[in-house]
Amino acid sequence: MSSTDQGRSGRIFARDLFDGTGGPALRDRIVHFDGGRITEIRPASARDDAPEVDILAPGFIDMQINGAADTQFNFDPSAAALRRIAHGSREGGTAYILPTFITAAGTDYARALDAVHSAVEEGVPGILGLHLEGPFLSHLRPGIHDPVAIRQMDESDLDRLTAADVGTVLLTLAPEALPAGMLKRLTQAGLRVFAGHTEATADQIAQAEAEGLVGVTHLFNAMSQMTGRAPGVVGAAFASETLFAGIIADGHHVDWRNIAVAARLMPDRLCLVTDAMLTLAGNLTQFELHGEVITQSGGRLTNAAGTLAGAHVSMIECVRNMHDHTGVPLERIIAMASGNPARALGLERSVGTISEGARASFTCLTGDLGVAGVIVDGRQEL
Repeated sequence: MSSTDQGRSGRIFARDLFDGTGGPALRDRIVHFDGGRITEIRPASARDDAPEVDILAPGFIDMQINGAADTQFNFDPSAAALRRIAHGSREGGTAYILPTFITAAGTDYARALDAVHSAVEEGVPGILGLHLEGPFLSHLRPGIHDPVAIRQMDESDLDRLTAADVGTVLLTLAPEALPAGMLKRLTQAGLRVFAGHTEATADQIAQAEAEGLVGVTHLFNAMSQMTGRAPGVVGAAFASETLFAGIIADGHHVDWRNIAVAARLMPDRLCLVTDAMLTLAGNLTQFELHGEVITQSGGRLTNAAGTLAGAHVSMIECVRNMHDHTGVPLERIIAMASGNPARALGLERSVGTISEGARASFTCLTGDLGVAGVIVDGRQEL
C-alpha cells in the first residue's frame, strides 16, 4: 500500500469497504491513515491515485489461536514464539491475535503472562493480550486438555490474574467450578471471562452473566448442550441478548447447519475463531500434546482416539466457509471476523472497525475472498 518510509501513513482505494458493523459495503472509498490511525474516509474521485483493493475489511481478530508456523504457545511461551505465531496467522488475513495458552500444570500459565508482557513491550505487531483457556475448567468436559492439570482457582490465582499487565485478558473457565464471588471479582478487575469446557446449566450461565460473564468459548464444543427441558450453555447463549460466542467454522467442530442457526440467532454476537494449532502455516503434520500424538489429516487434528485437538484452519478459510455454507451475507461474516470480536473484548473503539480515529489495521481481500495483504497499525505485515 502507498505509505511513507515509516510505514504508518498512507492511503488505500477500496472498491468495497466493509466497516465491521455488519452493514452493507461502501463503494469506491479512499481511506487515509497517519501515525497508525485512520484520519479520513471519503468517496473516491477521478483525481485519486492510491493502491486499489477489491475488498477492504477491518483487520481480522482471532481471539483463540494456540499456534502457527510450527510454533505452539504452550510449548514455547516466549515473545519470539508470539512473533512467529502472529506472522503465521497473517496468511489467513489476521491482523490481531489473542495467543491462547491452554491448561497446564499449577501456575505454568504465569509464563504465558510474562511472554505476552514481553511481546507487548517489544512491540510485536498484532498482540492484543492473552487468552487463557484453563486450567479452571470442568473435569466433566476436558476435551483435549490435560485432566490432571484442571483445578479450581484460588486467591493467589485471582491476585496474579487481576494484576497482569498484558493488555486484554480473556479467561475461559467453567463458571460452576469457581468459588462463590470470584467471577464477579475477575470481571470487576477488567478480565473478559468466557464460559468453556463447562457442564453449567442455563441457570448457572444466567447467574454468571449477571456477574459479568461476557461470552462462551467455541460454541457447541466442550459444553452442555441444548435439549427440550435443559437449555444448557448452548441454549443460554442463544437466549441471551448480550453473550458473545466464539465458533470454529472448519466443518469438523460443528455441523454447518448448527453454525447457520447460530449465525441467524446471534449475528451481532458470533465471533469467528480458528483455535489453530502449530500446523497452521507450518510444515509439521504431527506433534505431541500431553503425551499423545496429534495428527493432521484432511484439515482435521485428532489424537489416536479421534478426539479433536484444536484446529487446522485460518481466519480467511473460516470466512469463506461461512460464505459457502450458511447463506449469511458477506457483510455479516466480515463483522464476525472483526467488529464482533472487538466488541467481545471491549475494544470496539480502536480495532475491528474502519472509522476515523480507529487503528489503521486492515485485511485486504480479492473479489474471490483471497488475502491480498494485511496492514497492522499502519504497517504492511503481509
